[in-house]
Amino acid sequence: MPPADGPAGRRYRRARRLARVALCLAASAGAALPGHAWAQAADAQPTSAPAPAAAACAAKRPPVMFNRWQEDWSVLASPCVPRQPFDALKYIPFSGDPDTYLSLGANLRERVEVNNTPLFGLGAARANTYLLQRAEIHADARLGKYVQVFVQLEDARPFGKDMVSPTDKNVVDVEQAFIAVVHPLGDGVFKARVGRQEMAFDLQRFISVRDGPNVRQAFDALWADWEINRWRLIAYATQPVQYRDNQAFDDVSNRDLTFSGVRVERQNVGPGDLSAYYSRYNRCNARFLDGGGDEHRNVFDARYSGNVNHIDWDVEGMVQTGHVGNQTINAWALGSLSGYTFATLPWKPRAGLQVDAASGDRHPGDGHIGTFNPLFPNGYYFTLAGYTGYSNLIHVKPSITVKPTSKLSVLAAAGFQWRATTGDAVYAQGNATVPGTAGRGSRWTGMYLQLRTEVTLAANLIGAVEAVHFQVGDSIRELGGRNADYVGVELKYGW
Repeated sequence: MPPADGPAGRRYRRARRLARVALCLAASAGAALPGHAWAQAADAQPTSAPAPAAAACAAKRPPVMFNRWQEDWSVLASPCVPRQPFDALKYIPFSGDPDTYLSLGANLRERVEVNNTPLFGLGAARANTYLLQRAEIHADARLGKYVQVFVQLEDARPFGKDMVSPTDKNVVDVEQAFIAVVHPLGDGVFKARVGRQEMAFDLQRFISVRDGPNVRQAFDALWADWEINRWRLIAYATQPVQYRDNQAFDDVSNRDLTFSGVRVERQNVGPGDLSAYYSRYNRCNARFLDGGGDEHRNVFDARYSGNVNHIDWDVEGMVQTGHVGNQTINAWALGSLSGYTFATLPWKPRAGLQVDAASGDRHPGDGHIGTFNPLFPNGYYFTLAGYTGYSNLIHVKPSITVKPTSKLSVLAAAGFQWRATTGDAVYAQGNATVPGTAGRGSRWTGMYLQLRTEVTLAANLIGAVEAVHFQVGDSIRELGGRNADYVGVELKYGW
């Protein structure tokens, strides 16, 4: 029973009024309480009155994510979330529904690179110091809980670079523009996207956003997936974007290249997660050292990853079949990353080991093409220097990573590389061949040292410095090739 009139009764009634005010504030901020909680909170004693207000302020600002379209800024509908400058542009409501709003954002990446010996001095490129700049702006419209319209523009430019490739320059153009639908279906959730979009699988060894180079890779695509319990089923049909740098808004779908398939993912298979996919890669007028023609490549991929008791691993294998012109394809690749984190030691050191292998063409002219096609690699899986690519390769890389503070990490590594076969060339990024290496020399390609430091300088501002020294083997040196050095200094900001 509530207290009668008197000091105790007045304190009781004042506590009830405070509780009701707190509940009203919580409701206006979007806090969800069970039906019986209203009555319980209204009858609470003064010491429990602040609890609903605390619950209302549990909403947190979303972090700036790698995929900007995955951010949810509807939390700014709650007045208790601390405000930052320009938040009026991060959440622009245009109806009474807090889930219907427009959010604006931007990214800027500046990277100075020094590369003294591109292609080990065997190509036309010379020593060069240059700036790579990538600026992105986006608008994300949420039309209720189920529909999203996302548009992102990109302007990527090199300053001072002698040899400019399609991955270096893309004057103002549409990076992404798609409509997405998310809706419950049965006991799961159905998701679909149609339009220009980026997509990546797993560690982005072979299907990636290509964030390392200056111009990211997008696809004009139809994407659909169904997520239920521990399963995720995906289907996709795409034409990769063909990038041009002649004028603004001149990028088009690559009508000579399609990439489509299906994928399945299953969480908690033993101690890890399992995924697999089949894709069909079709390219007109493909060229390889052993021949050319229209390429029709079947891609079979499986991956298993996990992290248990400070041991982490990621193992992926791919087999490729099909034909190029009248020659059959028999290619494969294997990639693995593993490590152990000494969580009880200062700086939490992680000892890692990376092992990769990819097939090359052993016997030119035999009617078979064994050169592995890395498809859409990320460009920095080995190092940012990009001296070698994922074809005709055996690669072993031990490393150690330490974290002196929560905002600073340092990686030191040594990489050792061989060719899978001397019948094929040494390959750089973009499947470019190192001139004169096919069919000559030994399998030993060389070794490199890598040092990378990454630090969070401020909210959403990250700096990184990477240095790579590649010491070539005798096979490259006998052709006139030289050791190579690379330094990259990078700043990334997201708003």
